[in-house]
Amino acid sequence: MKTERTMQRCTLLPLTVLGLLLVLAAAFPSPAAIAASDPYPSKPVRLIIAFAPGGSTDIVGRLIAVKLSERLGRQVVPENRSGGGGTIGAEMVMKADPDGHTLLFTSAAVVINPLLFKVPYDPVKSFIPIAKMGDGPVVLTVHPGVPAGSVKELIALAKKQPGKLVSAAAGGGSFMHLATELFKMMAGIDIKIVQFKGGGPAMIDTMGGHSQISLGTLTQSLPQIKSGKLKALGYGGIARSKLLPDVPTVSEAGVSGYSAAQWWGLFAPAGTPKAVVERLYKELEVILKAEDTQKTFEVQGAEPDLMGSTGFIKFIETEGVKWGKVVKEGNIQGEQ
Repeated sequence: MKTERTMQRCTLLPLTVLGLLLVLAAAFPSPAAIAASDPYPSKPVRLIIAFAPGGSTDIVGRLIAVKLSERLGRQVVPENRSGGGGTIGAEMVMKADPDGHTLLFTSAAVVINPLLFKVPYDPVKSFIPIAKMGDGPVVLTVHPGVPAGSVKELIALAKKQPGKLVSAAAGGGSFMHLATELFKMMAGIDIKIVQFKGGGPAMIDTMGGHSQISLGTLTQSLPQIKSGKLKALGYGGIARSKLLPDVPTVSEAGVSGYSAAQWWGLFAPAGTPKAVVERLYKELEVILKAEDTQKTFEVQGAEPDLMGSTGFIKFIETEGVKWGKVVKEGNIQGEQ
C-alpha cells in the first residue's frame, strides 16, 4: 500500500509542475509577445533618406520627419545614407527589423535602378510601399540664346539640325537622363545627351551655353528661370504649375502624352505589421492635408500626391513598365 501511494505522488508531481509552468507563462509573456503588444512607436524612428543632403529628396524627407515626429509623439530622426543612386539606403532598410522603427524615404530611383543594374532588392517584394507623397515634375528649359520660344519651335530647330543640339543630364540612368530620353523619343528628334556628375553641374553647363537644353526638376530649375539664366518652354506635369502658370505642359505644347515627374515615397521593410503601416498612412494623410505642408511643397516645386499602399504598388508597377521601355529603346546604361 505504501509503495502504491509513493508511485501516485511521483506520477502527480510532474503534472503539478507543468501546471505551475503554464500559469507562470501566462503571467509573464515572452519578449516577442511583449514587443507585439507595445504601442507604436515604442522608441525613436529612423528615417533613412537614400540621397545626400540638399537635394529634393532630402528636403521633402526632412519635412516629413519633422511632421511625423509631431504626429507620432516620438522623434523621427532623418539619416542620409546616399550612394549607388539610392541603393545603399534601400538595402539598409530592407535588412532592418520589420517593426516600423526603420523606414525608407526615397525617390523614383527605387524603381528605376533595377532597370539599369543589379540591385539587392525588389521595390515591392523587399518592402511595403506605405505611401507615395508627392511629385516633382521636370521643366524643359533652354539657354536664353536658343532661337526657340516654344516646344514646337525647339522640335523644329532640332529637326533642322539633327544631332547638333546638346541636352545636359545628371549622369547615365539618372531621372534627368530618362526624362530627356523620353522627350527625345516622343518628339522624334535627334539630340545629343551629355552626362554630368549631378543636376547642378548639368544646369550650369546649360546656363553657360555649352549645352542648349536641360530637363531638370522644377525645384532645381526655378531659381534659374526667375533670374533669366534659363528659358522655360514646357512643364513635365499633367497640369500647369502654379509657380509657372504661363508655361504650358510639354503635352499641351506639342508632345502629346508626355509627362515626367520625380516622386517621393515612404517604405517599410517587408513583414512590417499591418497596424503599423495603417498608423503611418493615417498620420501622413493628416500631414499632407496641412496648409503649411502644402506651401512647403509648392516652394520646392513639388506637388502633394498621397497614394496608399495598394495604389502605390500599382503605380510602381506602371512606372517600371514606362521607364523600362525608355531604358531598353534608348539603350541606357546606369552609373552607380
